[in-house]
Amino acid sequence: MNSRSPIDHSLAQKFVLPIGAFGLAFLLWIFVVSGNTYSTIMQLPIEARNLNAQKAHRKEVPEFASVLLQGTGRDLFKAYLIRRFAGFKLVLDLEGISQEYEFVLNEYFDQYPQKVVLPSAYKLKFIEVIYPSRIKISLDEILVKTVPVKPMIKVELDDGYVNIGSVNLYPPEIEITGPKEDLVSVKQVLTYPDTFLQAREPLSGWIDIQSIGRLIEFSQNEIEFSIDIQQISERIIVDIPVLVINKRDKIRVFPSPQTVSLTVVGGMNQIANLNSDEINVTVDFNNWILQKQFYEPNVEIPSTVLDWRDLSPRTIELGVAREAG
Repeated sequence: MNSRSPIDHSLAQKFVLPIGAFGLAFLLWIFVVSGNTYSTIMQLPIEARNLNAQKAHRKEVPEFASVLLQGTGRDLFKAYLIRRFAGFKLVLDLEGISQEYEFVLNEYFDQYPQKVVLPSAYKLKFIEVIYPSRIKISLDEILVKTVPVKPMIKVELDDGYVNIGSVNLYPPEIEITGPKEDLVSVKQVLTYPDTFLQAREPLSGWIDIQSIGRLIEFSQNEIEFSIDIQQISERIIVDIPVLVINKRDKIRVFPSPQTVSLTVVGGMNQIANLNSDEINVTVDFNNWILQKQFYEPNVEIPSTVLDWRDLSPRTIELGVAREAG
């Protein structure tokens, strides 16, 4: 420890002390000049209010304007530090605008000085707007529509696990509101992309929806998701009924045997709850010929089940007879 002391002391002299001295000098300068009057340019937020309830903005209104303000050094310094939290803003009143209107800002604020909101505690004077000099307001009919949310979630599974079904979203649809011209072509909205690696447990949470512009509002900006992930397992399903399809009038058909069994492969919980009536085993009577006795059935399992195998028996005998009369 003692061997490092001279090095630490040297670093303090070279860096810490000069920085502290500069900070002290800066503070002294602020208080010395704070009584003088200065002019400076600040970015103030623009608030467009009193929009007709049946209208929406067709073009974005600038968020900020560069404004020349005058005041003492102290007031300007304090205003600069907290300008976004103290209520500074420029207000544009949209009442009475049906489609388009152009605000010439300096003329507008000369006519309506109360629309320049500068909290009185700071004793600042508005001089002029530097940029932009004009703001054109374009309005359109407002449209509200419901669209599906498409999840952009990728899951990479650990070996021996399966994703049951797709990504579930709650709710699967949201309302979007905005100008009719823009919303007509919107068919869906997307979540932000996300990836889960080596997943082996069910996943759930919230994910943000991608914005499609400041002019379009969502009924909610994030959505809940869940993904069912299960370990892969096998199970034998028995007593699955065999059905004969496309039977003809006045002909009786008897499949033998009338039930079969097979092995399904899928998520452990999923196949544990699988019933025999959820599996379709069919023989098509259109394939029947007199000289052929045994037929391979067609097997359909739920789309979320991975696979099936080991059908027993593998072929079905068809007995055919005409009905009496």
